[in-house]
Amino acid sequence: MIIAIDFDGTIHTGVYPNIGSPASNAASVIRRLKVQGHCIIIWTCRECVYQQKMVEWLNKQGIPFDYINKNSPEIISEFQGDSRKIFADVYIDDRGITGLPSWERIYSIISLRSNRRRITNSGCRRMMTLTM
Repeated sequence: MIIAIDFDGTIHTGVYPNIGSPASNAASVIRRLKVQGHCIIIWTCRECVYQQKMVEWLNKQGIPFDYINKNSPEIISEFQGDSRKIFADVYIDDRGITGLPSWERIYSIISLRSNRRRITNSGCRRMMTLTM
């Protein structure tokens, strides 16, 4: 899955432009998601020096990511262009209408969706094989 994660107020507890402490369990959950093969996009308004400080902080915390505010090459190819809107299967942001659940809850939700998708996709492949 492609997972877009907001930085300020989601991965850390500080308020822009400052960077605070890692949000409880954020680093460990993001690491687990990456190990499981998910694509992690940091989805942020930070630019220039503020973005560089963010990258340094993420690296210091051992928080892996694939892209910052950028679609993956696979998505760009699939949609035949690079939209300004970041495509993701899941968006994690503290400003969502329902607020930000705990990182452990986020992990549970993503794991459930990811497992459902694998089951559905494998079922579709079986159906295509049987009907061909």
